[in-house]
Amino acid sequence: MPAKFAENRKAYFNYEILEKITAGIELLGFEVKAIKAGRMSLDGSYAVMRGNEAFLIGSAITSLQPKNTSKDYDERRNRKLLLTKKEIKKLAESENQNGLTIVALSVYNVGHKIKVELGLGKGKKKSDKRESIKKRESEREIRRTLINKF
Repeated sequence: MPAKFAENRKAYFNYEILEKITAGIELLGFEVKAIKAGRMSLDGSYAVMRGNEAFLIGSAITSLQPKNTSKDYDERRNRKLLLTKKEIKKLAESENQNGLTIVALSVYNVGHKIKVELGLGKGKKKSDKRESIKKRESEREIRRTLINKF
């Protein structure tokens, strides 16, 4: 069973996720150790297509051992995503559509490999966000009443 190392919870609140895609990610050795230790943040991270390549932008991997990391290491550097040509073409076409964004949802492992779950999302309007808050609050209230009854 894969273990989740990082999750972008705000992505589900800010975007309506239409489709999910799994991608590999190109990392340095010490970055893998830091991710497995839970030192990755996906807040505000997204993917872009440049040419025939995909890159993850805005994710932060803080060093596990800062003294052993090179001085010029940038924790918010752009990381290359490992996708097939067919997947890259599909994502590039959908990215060009109006209002669609490729958002990083979570980071997990499959065997010894670190994978990123990407979501093709359409931005929610303020009214949609309010609606999801109301729905969440009503579900929470229902659970409270059920627990108190039994």
